[in-house]
Amino acid sequence: MFCFDWAAWKRLSATERAAFANEFSQTLARWELGSADGHPNQSALFSQIGHKGDLTLIHFRDSFEDLNRVELELAQCGIYPCLKLVNSYLSVVELGLYESSEKIYTQLAEKGLEPGTPEWNVGLKEATARTFAALSSRLYPTIPPAKYLCFYPMDRKRGEHVNWYAEPIADRRAMMNEHGLIGRRYADSVRQIITGSIGLDDWEWGVDLFADDPVIFKKLIYEMRFDKVSAVYATFGQFFLSVRVAAANAARWLDGTLATDEAST
Repeated sequence: MFCFDWAAWKRLSATERAAFANEFSQTLARWELGSADGHPNQSALFSQIGHKGDLTLIHFRDSFEDLNRVELELAQCGIYPCLKLVNSYLSVVELGLYESSEKIYTQLAEKGLEPGTPEWNVGLKEATARTFAALSSRLYPTIPPAKYLCFYPMDRKRGEHVNWYAEPIADRRAMMNEHGLIGRRYADSVRQIITGSIGLDDWEWGVDLFADDPVIFKKLIYEMRFDKVSAVYATFGQFFLSVRVAAANAARWLDGTLATDEAST
C-alpha cells in the first residue's frame, strides 16, 4: 500500500509524466496478464479510499523470491520516487480444512495408527496430498475481476480465559461450519480469499473480499459478527477499501481521473 506524492508528480515535466505513466501502465499490464502456463501469477492495482493510502497493489506469486522480484522491478520504475510505502501484508493462500482434517484423523485412528508414529505421518501426508490436489484451483486462485476490494487482517484470541487454540478440533470445526454457512449465503456476490500469515506478518490471517457492490462487505461482515467464531474468538485489524484500476486506466488515475469502465470490472 502506497501514498502517492502528488506534489512531486506535478513538479515533473509533462514529458516525464507521460513517459513514467506509460512505463507504469505497461508494467501493470504485464503483471495483470500473469504467466502463460502454470499458476496464475497475477497482480492488480486498486485506488484506496480514505486517509490510509492512495494505491494498493496485490501480487499473487509462487514464491517469496518472485514477490521480491516484483518489489525490485517496481523500484526501478520512473514513478517510484512518487510512491511512499505505508503498509504491506505478506501471507500464503490458505484453505480451512477442519472438516476434512478431522475426517482424516478419524480414518487413521480407525486403522489403529497412533499419532506421531511413522505410519501415521505417512498416512497423513498421503491423505492431505489427495485433499490438496482436489482443491488446487482454490489454492492457486486468479485475482477476481470485481470492482471493489475490502482487505483486513485478523487474529484468533489466545488469552488466559479465551483461547481458540485450546478448544478441541471438533468444537472448532463446528464453529467454523457455522461461520462458513454465512459466507456461502453471499457466494454469488462476494469472492473471499483467505491467506495465512502466522510467522510471516503481524497478524494470523488476511482476508480479501472482492465484490461489485461495496455495501455487500458491510452486510456480510456485520452478519458474521454474531456467530461464535467472530463474537468470542476474533480480533480484527484495520479495514482497507479500494476501487479497481485496470492497467489500461493507470495513466488516467495519474491525471486525477478514476475510470471504472467495463475494462476495469
